[in-house]
Amino acid sequence: MTDKYAPRPGETVLDAEVVPDALVQFIGVIRTPFKTRDDCPRQGRFDGPDCRIEIEARFVPALQGLEPGKRLEILYWLHQSRRDLLTQSPKSNGKTRGTFALRSPVRPNPIGTSLVVLVAVDGAVLTVRGLDCLDGTPLLDIKPDRCGYSVQAPEKAADE
Repeated sequence: MTDKYAPRPGETVLDAEVVPDALVQFIGVIRTPFKTRDDCPRQGRFDGPDCRIEIEARFVPALQGLEPGKRLEILYWLHQSRRDLLTQSPKSNGKTRGTFALRSPVRPNPIGTSLVVLVAVDGAVLTVRGLDCLDGTPLLDIKPDRCGYSVQAPEKAADE
């Protein structure tokens, strides 16, 4: 039996130990109908299935102001992804490209991001549409989609 996620022809692998050097705290867990990588859509869709984002109780106050119907950017840790591919050959075309030129979940720092539509907020649970990650994926952060009230930095003065 072969590892279906083993490097494909033309792919290159980092020749060094993957050493974590940052500390993040997971703020919740994502519940989706996707049990394997093959189940996941290539990218989430706003008409996709309802998914749940379960927030740890201590972070519930941070949900204030979230409104159903709004778009959110969800950042998550792709906990089952390889972290050592430098080049990859996507199944769709077989052409080898650098990892940073792809949206593949296989990355040195496997951070995933999806734009979702917020369907409902019920205490510590958000119902959203648009996710493309595995059930049980750790949640890193929730951000509103780019919006009109985002703070804009002032222009730099000529002498700065």
